[in-house]
Amino acid sequence: MNAPRELRVSKDRRTLTVTYHDHEPFELSAELLRVTSPSAEVQGHSPEQRVTVPGKRNVAISRIEPVGNYAVRIVFDDFHDTGIFTWNYLHQLGHDKDGVWAAYLASLQEKGLSRG
Repeated sequence: MNAPRELRVSKDRRTLTVTYHDHEPFELSAELLRVTSPSAEVQGHSPEQRVTVPGKRNVAISRIEPVGNYAVRIVFDDFHDTGIFTWNYLHQLGHDKDGVWAAYLASLQEKGLSRG
């Protein structure tokens, strides 16, 4: 997957717009990005270790840092900064965001957790 043509953080720091050359722009909320961070802290080392992260309704993006030519590190205002978001991961998340979001909300409900 090639690098996106543009990554743009909204003025309120709560949305990342990702534009690839071959697709309409994806709008990804900071909350969605934070709770699906590809970090070991969130994903664990196997699907059984995946963590449902509650209380991130108001999280914002502090900054985005390039990682080589293949990814970015998104730093959130809750100081989470260990997720490396590859171009493939962002593209997949953009395509699957509705299903990913629904699964996240179901997991919160199942575990009695809140978006905060």
